[in-house]
Amino acid sequence: MGLMFLMTQLLAVLVAGPFERAGIRAFEDPSDPVNPVIYVGLILAFTVVILIIAKLKLDWLIQLIILGAIGATLVYVFWPLLAYVIVVPLVHFGVAPATAAWIDLGVSVGLAAVLTALLYKWPEWYIVDSVGILVAAGATAIFGVSFTFFPALILLVLLAIYDAIAVYRTRHMLALADTVVGLRLPIMLVVPKHRDYSFLAEKDSVSEQASTGKPRDAMFMGLGDLVIPSVLVVVAYHNLGNPEAAIGALVGTFAGFLLLMSFVLRGRPHAGLPSLNGGSILGFFLGYWLSGASFGALGIPGIG
Repeated sequence: MGLMFLMTQLLAVLVAGPFERAGIRAFEDPSDPVNPVIYVGLILAFTVVILIIAKLKLDWLIQLIILGAIGATLVYVFWPLLAYVIVVPLVHFGVAPATAAWIDLGVSVGLAAVLTALLYKWPEWYIVDSVGILVAAGATAIFGVSFTFFPALILLVLLAIYDAIAVYRTRHMLALADTVVGLRLPIMLVVPKHRDYSFLAEKDSVSEQASTGKPRDAMFMGLGDLVIPSVLVVVAYHNLGNPEAAIGALVGTFAGFLLLMSFVLRGRPHAGLPSLNGGSILGFFLGYWLSGASFGALGIPGIG
């Protein structure tokens, strides 16, 4: 499971530059501290909509919404990356840039369509995880180029609080997990505990396991647990140009992950973001301090 974090973070750092050059970002002004509040509000609204649809037992509609979002994100991941292997060589050999760009877009849409179709027809754990990591890397890169440090810090703190409330108090996150696990969607990534595990044969619900403490044949991790703490890695490396802070955030995320696993291995689901985001934030500050850079450059109010 720790390898998923490393793959997501490294791929996100790799694609962040092409994303920014292609103009792919979530917010126009990356330094606006209101941006993370808007994003958290959108998450709440989306969660309410999905839970209402699940209550109405319109599973096909949930699949349509989430698979559509996944397909669109995959296009955004492939499009700028494939430009280096499609557009650049084609233009070099005399193809018009506009034509090469359309070919790039067509191939990106085709790849995204194939992976989305695989998710729909054969959502075994290795397909769910592979697509999930690509989507997580794309989302991490988009948020990384869409936030400067202070808005990113606000985002991590707000979502850590929300995750704790959603898992331990309202418990609606467990209901949401039941829905996406039941539909075999890559909003929850799967880590089997034995080699012959089949996600397609999984029958136990997350909420049932939470109430009974019954051991499962696999561990599950929300896609947001990969994305949100990894945002600071991209912000540090891409926006601040500070590799020490990026490495600190990466190592801090792993430390938070180990702390989380110490709870999860006891048999019950736990909110991931409090420990993951906390580790990422502490690791970032430690790495930034070791780099000798000025904390005034972080844009935190009151620190000049």
